Amino acid sequence: MTVGAAHPRGRHRRGSGKLIRNPGFVRLWIGQSISELGSQVTTLALPLAAVLVLHASTFQVGLLTTAGYAAFLLVGLPAGAWVDRLRRKPIMIAADIIRAVTLASVPAAYALGLLALGQLYVVAFTVGVMSVFFDVAYMSYVPTLVGVDHVVEANAKLQVTVSLAQVGGPSAAGYLIGALGAPVAFLANAASFVVSVFSLAAIREREHAPVREEPRTVRAEIAEGLGFVAREPILRMIAGCTSMWNLFYTAIYAIVVVFLVRQVHLHASTIGLIMSAGAVGGVIGGLTASRLRVRLGSARIIWVSGVATAPFTLLIPLTFPGPGVALFGVSAFVTSLGSVVYNVNQASFRQLLCPPRLLGRMNATIRFIVWGTIPLGGLLGGVLGSWLGDRDAIWVAAVGVTLAPAWLLASPLVRLRDTPAPVAGWQQPEPAMD
Repeated sequence: MTVGAAHPRGRHRRGSGKLIRNPGFVRLWIGQSISELGSQVTTLALPLAAVLVLHASTFQVGLLTTAGYAAFLLVGLPAGAWVDRLRRKPIMIAADIIRAVTLASVPAAYALGLLALGQLYVVAFTVGVMSVFFDVAYMSYVPTLVGVDHVVEANAKLQVTVSLAQVGGPSAAGYLIGALGAPVAFLANAASFVVSVFSLAAIREREHAPVREEPRTVRAEIAEGLGFVAREPILRMIAGCTSMWNLFYTAIYAIVVVFLVRQVHLHASTIGLIMSAGAVGGVIGGLTASRLRVRLGSARIIWVSGVATAPFTLLIPLTFPGPGVALFGVSAFVTSLGSVVYNVNQASFRQLLCPPRLLGRMNATIRFIVWGTIPLGGLLGGVLGSWLGDRDAIWVAAVGVTLAPAWLLASPLVRLRDTPAPVAGWQQPEPAMD
């Protein structure tokens, strides 16, 4: 494990908990809050449009998840190289514009009577490609915007936003879909990306263009990012745990809407409600991630959060009509809490471990590994659901999630209380131009 030097504490440093006074971060936060809320509509509307409007099979619904995340396998690594060559904010704005236009095509096709399953696959894939570029740029942009002292706080606040969107989003999405129909509801997410564009454009803090020491090929730059991750044992184990978790958790959620509709006999609004109830755990996780980090240690909290909460996934296949629906809510609550605490702390560790010039490629490499299993998970869920039936397929996948934290138990994390200090090279953010 590479141990970095103590991080600089420049004159622009703000006290802990003062990010609310950082106008650039607040604008980023507002835009992401609204776009995350809008994305909840698509998360529910995409499979419901396939099931209720186009009468797709379980396997076809699983392929939608595969199409949405295949981009992380196809363009994930090159995206990191390009992000490290360019300013991050313009990449994020361009990705949001393309996602908005793509999503708006669904209600347009529906109104013309032209909506087909093939278009949903194209929409899912295109949005996925743009999400690759946005997410890699986003993870690399946050440390530059807030400064090294506030990375954990910023990640925690942004994760709270995601979880709050998951609390209110599915319920609102369920009622919106019920009122307008799944295809028309896509307009809400398209509008949310437009809001994100304006919020990002309003950020005035300077972002310097990356300095390239010498002309290099994309292949060489990708190799440098891969080599950095390969040399770091904790990064390797985090990548192994997260990729296995994502593989099997995606297999569950690729078919869970079909399971809840056809076997538990729930309406769209009820599905949204129980998913919202479960996401409350994510809000609590985001609010407590920093405190738990201090109490347990920045290394210990990473593995404890996974080991303690992953087994609750086993409650999902136990869900049955009536009172048994509560089992799904409990599972979602606990696993969401644990995954948010885990993500805040492991993402902050990654960001501070990596030299700034490699951030895009490091994040792209990790995303390639851990999100690259998501399309495979969607395919796995569809295959298992068609072969074993929805409930038994979810049992298999739930066992896989439960075993995923074994990677962390085999890592150097279990011998540490705290992770190493940030590497040298980080600078404090430039003040806003206005």
